[in-house]
Amino acid sequence: MTNLLEADKISKYYGNIVALSDISAHVNAGEVTCILGDNGAGKSSFIKILSGVHQPDEGRLLVDGEPVLFQSPRDARAKGIATVYQDLAMVPLMSIWRNFFLGAEPRKRFGPLEWLDAATAKRIVRKELHEMGIDIRDPDQPVGTLSGGERQSVAIARAVYFGARVLILDEPTSALGVKQAGVVLKYILQSRDRGIAVIFITHNPHHAYPVGDRFVILNRGTSLGSFEKSALDFEELTRLMAGGRELAELEHELEAIKAEV
Repeated sequence: MTNLLEADKISKYYGNIVALSDISAHVNAGEVTCILGDNGAGKSSFIKILSGVHQPDEGRLLVDGEPVLFQSPRDARAKGIATVYQDLAMVPLMSIWRNFFLGAEPRKRFGPLEWLDAATAKRIVRKELHEMGIDIRDPDQPVGTLSGGERQSVAIARAVYFGARVLILDEPTSALGVKQAGVVLKYILQSRDRGIAVIFITHNPHHAYPVGDRFVILNRGTSLGSFEKSALDFEELTRLMAGGRELAELEHELEAIKAEV
């Protein structure tokens, strides 16, 4: 079976520092692949390669089974790979609809004249957000007045509208409370159900496990494996995330300290 997007034995070096070593993962339409790992695990380096910010030093990327070399994020977007970063690339004081289009607004023309078609833009925004299950009060309100979860949902809907086949989400729930994180997880599932391939980067197994179809666990730039959900329960996922043997050694050390006290 040909995968929509596949990373095949990717490695990345920064001088003497090994950021990634022999990482493989894939995602297909209508699936959520979760890339999990603690700080320093290599998640950021990995998504920068997938999104065209950096190029791998070893290994290759394939889209629809064909090798590709992204020289820039523009190249990745041309293949339908969209990345929503933590900062969301939004202007808080601008309206929701202006942030939704941000340089790609629909326009009207009459002869040599051309002007912004604000009415069409607002109608599209209402429709696209409604299809994602988002009921905005007013497309003219500043995006900075939205909650963190709502801003994430606008960024996700924007990427889907502009033709994303693969949606990469960089720690979308890391700065959110429980309720707002739940909102974002719901939109991840809605994106999956619309046939989008979703790559969900997170350090939180509580957020990953309910929505993930596949889990790739990174630790200090190496992969601990790629697991189907059917082969991995939540407790095992948490144990792998925590480092397995490292966690057992830490527990042993703590028990020794307690015994001395």
